[in-house]
Amino acid sequence: MKVGISTATLFLKKNNEEALPLFASWGVPCAEVFLTSFCEYAPSFAEQLAAVRGDVEIHSLHVLNTQFEPQLYADHPRVRADAFHLLSEVLCSAQILRARNYTFHGVARIKRTFRENLAKSAPQTAEIFQFCRDKGVRLCYENVEWALCSHPGVFSELRRACPDLGGVLDIKQARISGYDWRDYLAEMGQSLATVHVSDIAADAKMCLPGQGVFD
Repeated sequence: MKVGISTATLFLKKNNEEALPLFASWGVPCAEVFLTSFCEYAPSFAEQLAAVRGDVEIHSLHVLNTQFEPQLYADHPRVRADAFHLLSEVLCSAQILRARNYTFHGVARIKRTFRENLAKSAPQTAEIFQFCRDKGVRLCYENVEWALCSHPGVFSELRRACPDLGGVLDIKQARISGYDWRDYLAEMGQSLATVHVSDIAADAKMCLPGQGVFD
């Protein structure tokens, strides 16, 4: 196991090209890079990051998911084509940074009319997984309250269609969803690739890991 830091922890404080050199100066062994805008999806930006990351291993990439991930599941062929084009750029960036994992949210459960349809989305996920695998990157689904993997049981259904699917356990999102994080962990099991650790104080405010009441 390796403990690292996500560049998302410095959101609006340091841009990615500033965060990675800072991590390197701190001796941080590995990081998740959170790409937050379309311009950051370009492989040319990944080359900039690779030049300044120092000895920091890039464990995974994460994007601003709603910008194109839900559209990977769209019915309209042009919408899907554009989304897969953006995904291809992100995967090329992952290759440049040698990131083996892609933290994924997928379908967004934002509309009140949303209806979960795993019979449809599971094989679609397998298609997306294979697209990533062909680029040498593992698709890893994260439990997120507002996304597809919002409750225990979803990951198991997705993995039936995609046995090698990776899992990302997010402690904060489990807390928001109202489900015990252990339920997600038990379901992901050996598929677990990444854990997003967080802590919370007695007054319910977020705090650094080890400084709150979370075990």
